[in-house]
Amino acid sequence: MACISVSAMPGSTRNRASRRAKLPAALAFARANAVNRRLIDGPKRRYGIIAAGKAAMDTLEALEQMGLGDGRAAAIGITFLKIGMPYPLDRETVRTFADGLEEVFVIEEKRRLLEVGIKDAIYDLPEARRPRVVGRTDENDQLLIPEVAEFSSDEVIRALAGRIAHFHVSDTIKARLAFLDDKVKRGLARNGLAIQRVPYFCSGCPHNTSTKVPEGSRAHGGVGCHYMSTYMDRDVSAHTHMGGEGANWIGQAPFTTTGHVFQNLGDGTYFHSGLMAIRACIASGVNITYKILYNDAVAMTGGQPHDGTITPMSISAQVAAEGVKRIFVVTDDPSKYPPDARFAPGTEIEPRHRLDWVQKELRETPGVSVLIYDQTCAAEKRRRRKKGEMADPPRRMFINQRVCEGCGDCSVASNCLSVLPLETEFGRKRQIDQSSCNKDYSCAEGFCPSFVNVIGAKPKRLAAAIEVPRNLTLLPVPTLPPLDGGHAYNILITGIGGTGVVTIAALLTMGAHIEGKAFSTIDQFGMAQKGGAVMSHVRIAANDEALGPARLSTGSADLILGCDSLVTSGEAALGSIDPKRTHVVVNAHQAITGQFAMNPDLTFPSEAIARRIGAETGDGRLDMLDATRLATALMGDSIAANLFMLGFAWQKGLVPVSQAALMQAIELNGLAVEANKAAFDWGRRAGHDLASVEALIGKPAGPQLDTLEALLAHRRADLEAYQDRAYADRYEAFIRRVAAAETAKVPGHSDLAMSVARNLHKLMAYKDEYEVARLYSEPQFRERLAAQFDGLDRVELMLAPPLLARRDSKSGKIRKMTFGPWIFPVLERLARLKRVRGTAWDVFGYTAERRTERALIGEYQGIVERLMAGLDAGNHARAVAIAEIPAKIRGFGHVKAPAIAMARAAWSKQMADWATGKPAVASAAE
Repeated sequence: MACISVSAMPGSTRNRASRRAKLPAALAFARANAVNRRLIDGPKRRYGIIAAGKAAMDTLEALEQMGLGDGRAAAIGITFLKIGMPYPLDRETVRTFADGLEEVFVIEEKRRLLEVGIKDAIYDLPEARRPRVVGRTDENDQLLIPEVAEFSSDEVIRALAGRIAHFHVSDTIKARLAFLDDKVKRGLARNGLAIQRVPYFCSGCPHNTSTKVPEGSRAHGGVGCHYMSTYMDRDVSAHTHMGGEGANWIGQAPFTTTGHVFQNLGDGTYFHSGLMAIRACIASGVNITYKILYNDAVAMTGGQPHDGTITPMSISAQVAAEGVKRIFVVTDDPSKYPPDARFAPGTEIEPRHRLDWVQKELRETPGVSVLIYDQTCAAEKRRRRKKGEMADPPRRMFINQRVCEGCGDCSVASNCLSVLPLETEFGRKRQIDQSSCNKDYSCAEGFCPSFVNVIGAKPKRLAAAIEVPRNLTLLPVPTLPPLDGGHAYNILITGIGGTGVVTIAALLTMGAHIEGKAFSTIDQFGMAQKGGAVMSHVRIAANDEALGPARLSTGSADLILGCDSLVTSGEAALGSIDPKRTHVVVNAHQAITGQFAMNPDLTFPSEAIARRIGAETGDGRLDMLDATRLATALMGDSIAANLFMLGFAWQKGLVPVSQAALMQAIELNGLAVEANKAAFDWGRRAGHDLASVEALIGKPAGPQLDTLEALLAHRRADLEAYQDRAYADRYEAFIRRVAAAETAKVPGHSDLAMSVARNLHKLMAYKDEYEVARLYSEPQFRERLAAQFDGLDRVELMLAPPLLARRDSKSGKIRKMTFGPWIFPVLERLARLKRVRGTAWDVFGYTAERRTERALIGEYQGIVERLMAGLDAGNHARAVAIAEIPAKIRGFGHVKAPAIAMARAAWSKQMADWATGKPAVASAAE
């Protein structure tokens, strides 16, 4: 056997050159240029600190907060060596620094690289001059600096204060430690919130639909935006490294009774390395369907193009060549493929409303199958439309709130964050946020007649029509925060990913740069650009030496610009508040989270959020305003809210950058320049006189229904319009009886009568064909359209008439039909036929759904009669809860049927317990 000398290998010569020439040269360069330098030193050298990079900045800030800045650390014997070149470590510099000190504290993040090197460097110093070295742990192996995750100056203070306590203590150090301990205690004592701001799919994101799986199936996650489906209620579990998608199933399949799984695979990952995993699954013979999610961009990291040319056609050809036998393409628009599109032979193309059917077909297909889901990334669509690179459809969606039942089926169908709750006098309904809507239209797949196609219209912008009052024309210029040479002005910006929070930070820092000021910024978002929590830490100072670390430490914020109240109420933001220092400006708008798509009754905890923020903020240092409502009304776009907030804070004298510099930064940004300037100006006006700005747009109108008489009059009038006066009389007579019984048995209370008034009206005003026709014929419908849109060319309705609608030939689902403007005169005539409702002439009343709806009215009245008979002070609250059960009956057709079944089951259980006096153990509405 041949033997090769290691010294003769080609690499050994290069290794010798590196160690004998290059490394010494690097050390010489570092010494000549003071790359490793003492930041603190003096004649009383006693205690040494060594740190590098961010840890060095954290240490300097810690010393400042301990009252040991400006030469005071050197005066008590502390010396500090900042390592600018950790490798190769300058052993001589370290030895000279450490020689004669009593202890050296090595402060570093993550692995103990410096600590080990320093211990090695000073090992052979004479014992009398060799200091003790501590770092990650102390001499008793107790943790000093966290070994996982990030640390800040807070952890350095706690550790360093203990190490120097034997020769230096002060009131400043004690106060800082007490402040940090108090912050921890307050955080632990705070109650958690019911909702969180977690990353979520963008409005109109193709993954809202593509990551769904049929009932009884499960899918595996992977790398990409679609990973977020793993924490949604979508039966998507597990994920693996990039390119390993599906390979984990090869190992799992033999040891589970599950016969088949779906595997989500992004198109970028497929092109990078995912094809190899598909090849491995084919070779292994496992049953798996790859859902290749073709969204035409590397969306997770900013919408970059793919590394090379890739199309649904080429993907189908590649996987077919690898041996995949059955391939489907599912898309939002099958017509976009030309007749000669070169798909692999046998490729089947289906519209996205048949996705469930396609997946059921593929899960019964042995071996490896592929579903290519083709729909362009919503964020990329928005970018391209703004640049004129993609056609912007003239169609927008609008929800008729009076027809809407608030069932949430539109959110189930679309999973879309642009479908928002709308609180009305008839309860919670739905509305479309036109500012964030990316025109995916999947919300209209919800089985509901309230969806309207608005063609050729644009969201109404009111700013041009609003004349600025004289008192808001010439605004006083505020005194901006001064910047002294030793301290930075610290701003924490909190908000929702995708709304321009990072842009605000960029404008501030660019403005500071224009003025020649020093600045630093760090943006914390991860995948949170997809609707999750975003925080930007901004420091602005007179010079670089005053900046400190980029990340704000506990209690170090001078201003918190809270562009979202939920994120601002989180522990990270609250921790940065010092009640004696921090001013907090918060957008109090109730911005929903992704959880709302799964829970239509989710309530935004506005009061709890306000209490959490207010409890941490000093007197007179908190401003809360609904900037989103104001900006939308004034500018026609909710995206203007963040610039509005910046203008508000600037006018309050809380931003250390001039207006001229900020305006120049907006111009340099180059996007929506005039709109952004206008939003800033309106924010300034609100900061000067919020009441005057509020008065310009007015407050949301609506009847006050907080008394029984007001509620009864309101609901009676609606029932009279719904049917006739006799119908309304029946309703009022029954409510009067309930109110009398409640007053007699539980004096001073009206909760039961109020509940019955709301819920009996809901059951009596069931939305049949005549009622839907009436609600579309009301002038208020056109008024709401006109209030929201300019330039209405055409209005269409999306309905599923029981005598006309057909089921899809493959999925079996009832498909809604689109009706043009000609339908409105028909609806007006149909509405006038309401008097035949419930009679032998009612052709719609013979369906099972209508018979059930009529029966519910009598059932509910019978239950209320029993409640009145047994009512007393002890069971009053329970009676109210039982009376509220109909509030859960919402929707139309197959959506409403299970809600009715659940309500009847709840009634049966609760009334059985009521009869026996059994204590309630769960909510009556469950």
